[in-house]
Amino acid sequence: MWDPYKKGYKAWLQLEKSLSENSIEAYLRDLDKLTQYLQTTSSLKSPDAIELKDLQAFLQWVARIGLNATSQARILSGIRSFYKYCAIEQIVKKDPTTLLESPKLKRALPDVLSFEEIETIIGQIDLSKPEGGRNKAILETMYSCGLRVSEVVNLRISTLYLDVGYIRVIGKGDKERLVPIGSSAAKYIRLYMQEIRPHVSIKPGNEDILFLNRRGAKLTRVMIFLLLKDLVRQSGITKNISPHTFRHSFATHLVEGGADLRAVQEMLGHESITTTEIYTHLDREFLRETLHRYHPAFK
Repeated sequence: MWDPYKKGYKAWLQLEKSLSENSIEAYLRDLDKLTQYLQTTSSLKSPDAIELKDLQAFLQWVARIGLNATSQARILSGIRSFYKYCAIEQIVKKDPTTLLESPKLKRALPDVLSFEEIETIIGQIDLSKPEGGRNKAILETMYSCGLRVSEVVNLRISTLYLDVGYIRVIGKGDKERLVPIGSSAAKYIRLYMQEIRPHVSIKPGNEDILFLNRRGAKLTRVMIFLLLKDLVRQSGITKNISPHTFRHSFATHLVEGGADLRAVQEMLGHESITTTEIYTHLDREFLRETLHRYHPAFK
């Protein structure tokens, strides 16, 4: 009964929203949760028959099966998106999600690494091994440019403009952006391309991919996670660190250094400035110093 709606919704996400496959799958999983719940109540209503009270009961069910507030909010976002599609396509006359309240979220700020800690982690790389030079280039680029892990594994040689200090990044929804790259990261990319990559036997179709594994294919996101986990363990740093921590630290260091939030938004490739605001994890001391320096009442 819901299959035609799901197919139409998937096509809308692909064509109208230009989302990545991962994002589309996540949205469809949210919708699957709703139909799964409707089956448990033995009333697989069509989208236009669903009311606010049905969705409220669905959210209670989602909480009962043990999903936390963040997951509940994510699912609700997916259901809202589905009903936006239904309204546009006139599948429903009224959007039942309009008055649906989101679960209250405690915004947990991710751990941030200091510049010294990032240097310590990168310093654990064994440069005597060929993959060491590649790994140093990867981590230097991630921190220098604030890249998502998916963006770094998909970097192409044809999108590097190292002579003018920029790289072209393909972000979420296939949106492109130009990001400045620091001289240190550019230096290690050049070293990797000149001294390590030429000795790799490249698998057909991967000729333009910058970072390759030893079999000459594109790296996976999991490989970057495992690489970083190992280096963090060696460095003795006990913070909860993932590749995203490098991106978060990049943005935090920029904002603490006085960078304009709009510029940071542009570099991170965020569609909305509100997403960028999450990255302004500024400690109280920094805020207090800013007030003392700039606010007339504190002078």
